[in-house]
Amino acid sequence: MLQRSLLVSLLLLSSVAHAADLPDAAKVKAVKILEVGHYCEGVVFDHAGNGYISHKDTITRFKLDGTHKSWAVTGAPNGHKILADGTHLVCDASQHAVLHLDAEGKLLPHASKECDGKPLRGPNDLTLDPAGGFYFSDPGGCEGGAAIGTVHYVDPQGVTHHVTGGLIYPNGMVLVPGGKKLLVAESQKNRILEYPVLSPGKVGPMKVFADLPKKEGDQVDNQPDGICLDAAGNLYVAHYGMHQVQVLDPTGKLIARYNNGNLTTSNVAFGGPNMDTLFVTGGLDVEAGKGGLFRLDLGVKGLVILPAKK
Repeated sequence: MLQRSLLVSLLLLSSVAHAADLPDAAKVKAVKILEVGHYCEGVVFDHAGNGYISHKDTITRFKLDGTHKSWAVTGAPNGHKILADGTHLVCDASQHAVLHLDAEGKLLPHASKECDGKPLRGPNDLTLDPAGGFYFSDPGGCEGGAAIGTVHYVDPQGVTHHVTGGLIYPNGMVLVPGGKKLLVAESQKNRILEYPVLSPGKVGPMKVFADLPKKEGDQVDNQPDGICLDAAGNLYVAHYGMHQVQVLDPTGKLIARYNNGNLTTSNVAFGGPNMDTLFVTGGLDVEAGKGGLFRLDLGVKGLVILPAKK
């Protein structure tokens, strides 16, 4: 009983410490870096510090001063990660594939286009595995509430495996340091799921990591989209329709909410010279309108997910 009480006390102290490290939401102002003609997604940074966002059929490369140019046109780019060799992985629902592009945006053979002989429906977002593979979500067809969403793993040999299914719009995902847990945003259930990773591409029973706040007032929706981690293990959730990025501590407790400039918030990533700035994509209003890329100067170190350059 004493050991359990001590453990609870340590968890509470840890939660307080994580929350104390975050700046007061009232003191954090969203700064617009650039605006594009359409709702945007998939913010990510390369080894040179260049950023990338996806909007409509285009991936745009940008610098921190807001200068930008078109980098690639793929169809419907979304979640995006960069590998150690400088090539890019991009989820694209229009091509029913996870694309593989070189450092200049030229299309290479697809990284994944089928699983167990069946074509992918609509890959959405992904996270890298230090073991050399990657996980991705495929919510294609879930828009009407069908529980057909899946999570897949592509091993280092390029083979795609089914990890789990039965989800209603699996979306953003992240592998925690050490690779022992996979967190997945289940958008249409407004929650974050946790899966123990038994081995690369193999997971144990799911549990709910956190049920998220519901929309209020002029908020139009409450669907978690992209997610990322800071170095302390806090989870940052782009909460679509709520004008917010919400922060959960490592136990799943909500510890902060930041207004971010986008109503239909879509994705988040740490970047900048000190890796302590949060970059946020989405739509300035409803998804059919213009998109914005904003930065939040949090002064909190983000978890580095970009593999070391080869």
